Amino acid sequence: MPKISPTDWRTQAKIFEHFGCQFVRQKGSHLIYHHPAAKRAVVIPRYDEVPVTIIKNNMRTVNLSRDEYFRLLTEI
Repeated sequence: MPKISPTDWRTQAKIFEHFGCQFVRQKGSHLIYHHPAAKRAVVIPRYDEVPVTIIKNNMRTVNLSRDEYFRLLTEI
């Protein structure tokens, strides 16, 4: 299985929107998303390269598996 690598914030926003997250608001340079099954918000910073640690934390928040992540990544 390939490694998760840093991507830009637009790609991350598309992935999480396709997974079912809804954009709620923006605070500064951070996009705040809500997922019905999540206990807390998904925060995507508007960086040119979102670090892998943030991607993995957001995946864990919404219970997004690696397989599903890579499937969504290839669809967009």
